[in-house]
Amino acid sequence: MSKVQTVKDLNDTSFEAMKAPFEYKNKMQAPKLSKVVISVGVGSLKDKKKNELILDRLVKITGQKPISRGAKKAIANFKTRIGDVIGYQTTLRGARMQGFLDRLLNVSLPRTKDFRGLDRKAVDDIGNITIGIKEHTIFPETTDEDIKDVFGLAITIVTTAKSKKEAIAFFEHLKFPFKK
Repeated sequence: MSKVQTVKDLNDTSFEAMKAPFEYKNKMQAPKLSKVVISVGVGSLKDKKKNELILDRLVKITGQKPISRGAKKAIANFKTRIGDVIGYQTTLRGARMQGFLDRLLNVSLPRTKDFRGLDRKAVDDIGNITIGIKEHTIFPETTDEDIKDVFGLAITIVTTAKSKKEAIAFFEHLKFPFKK
């Protein structure tokens, strides 16, 4: 029976896999995962129960309490004032980041309806990838009781890669499901 490789194991072996194509001489030159940032925008939502629901679900998904992000400007058309909560954000590092990425790649993304793979265009020029999730219900930690209260979230995976080409090769090594 073969052992399933976790993201941590793959992250540790990235030097050996990418040494030849990128001519790395030192293990420190190989890209590594730095952090994962999960963001949810609530806009100018004044419903306190919905905000608490989003906060509770985000805690279940990430395993830590997110911080609230306030509006920087008051905009009359959006009915926002300076300091109004317009979103929540969580930054994961270390073991929580590894566990979250394992669940995302092996459980949640395959549960996505009509999932055909991630687009390589989602990787930016400095080596980070941002994934937009339309429904938080793909995560098994959330209960499906209130289907009417579905929200989307953005997941940004930050690496130490120096270019887009290097980052795509690193993500492919980590077994990210890219489109063919």
